[in-house]
Amino acid sequence: MPELPEVEVLRRSLEPHVVGTTIESVRVRNPDLREPIDRRRLGACRGRRILDARRRAKYLLLDLTGARTLLVHLGMSGRLTLAPAAAPVETHEHVSIFLDSGTRLRFRDSRRFGLMLVRPTVNLERDPHLAHLGIEPLGGGLTGGALADLAKGRRSPVKSFLMDGRLVVGVGNIYAAEALHRAGIHPTRSVARIAPRRWDRLATAIGETLAQAIDEGGTTLNDFADALGQSGYFRVSLAVYDREGEP
Repeated sequence: MPELPEVEVLRRSLEPHVVGTTIESVRVRNPDLREPIDRRRLGACRGRRILDARRRAKYLLLDLTGARTLLVHLGMSGRLTLAPAAAPVETHEHVSIFLDSGTRLRFRDSRRFGLMLVRPTVNLERDPHLAHLGIEPLGGGLTGGALADLAKGRRSPVKSFLMDGRLVVGVGNIYAAEALHRAGIHPTRSVARIAPRRWDRLATAIGETLAQAIDEGGTTLNDFADALGQSGYFRVSLAVYDREGEP
């Protein structure tokens, strides 16, 4: 499943190609995703200009004129890629968004666990998909002190703690394992037994791990690719994930 680095890589690769363009038309071939696509709301994006490409946790947010935002979640196998408008339709291409630049933004999802929703931009953070989300690990908000505060009264293993999106967003299985290794903390250690200096070390390790993964294009295990169809190569840098039995 794509995690925070993959969605950030996608956002950065999309931004220069879509921000400032106008949606000319939308074609929904299969609305049956994790939540059914509302054809009317998505179709109403026609004629709206894309103002910004943002990210919250693992959601890609495309802000449109008219105070609307397109929320995209890749689910398990989703891809959001750019192609010429006349390019052949891909297998499992459920949604095609045609831009005035002559480009087609295509959403493909073989397992159909992804989402594509249109929401009001105002008070978007209160939307049920976003309201429960925890601290963003990039941008300076995640510190050792913040982690220690979140851990108060808990006894769960630290890896499970990091993977709880209600506490910290985007640190999935791969990046939790890598950050804990970098910080020298065993993944089964209880959060009640982590000293302040170790929380500081872990916060730094999370930021460094995610930043490196973004720089290296994310981790492609099966399906992930950026907006131009390019795979990430952070997999070659993995120190512990998927390396059971190795020294």
